[in-house]
Amino acid sequence: MLIRTVESNDYNPVISVINDWWDGRHMADMLPKLFFDHFQDTSFVVVENGELIGFLIGILSQSRKREAYIHFVGIHPNYRKKGLGRQLYDLFFQTVKKKGVDTVRCVTSPVNQNSIAYHTKLGFTMEKGSIVIDNMEVHKDYDGEGQDRILLVKNI
Repeated sequence: MLIRTVESNDYNPVISVINDWWDGRHMADMLPKLFFDHFQDTSFVVVENGELIGFLIGILSQSRKREAYIHFVGIHPNYRKKGLGRQLYDLFFQTVKKKGVDTVRCVTSPVNQNSIAYHTKLGFTMEKGSIVIDNMEVHKDYDGEGQDRILLVKNI
């Protein structure tokens, strides 16, 4: 297994599996190629025997110098629950910490209960939202009308 920083040519392999890895949810539009061109130092892919088995796309905030943002993480369904996601997060934390970051943020949808549970397990907490739904702090219309989100934060 090889974990390395992303390259521009990793875009097509990632985009070709992303909807399948999210159980048919249409997610490809949320990950444009620009992330593979402009955020290579803080984004990673995992390859085994030439096959993509995981990725993490993260960025340094230009507006908040001590913060970083994890935009997208995916693990091949056959490789989940084996610690690969944690390895990617830990690598990201180590990488951005060297650049002076002490806070990492991410955003997920309230319907993505697996993501919320996983991030909570990793020590992320929900930021106070504008409404509470099912004990979740929800930011109503965060990404536009009807696009509610959960904002998560972790100090590293």
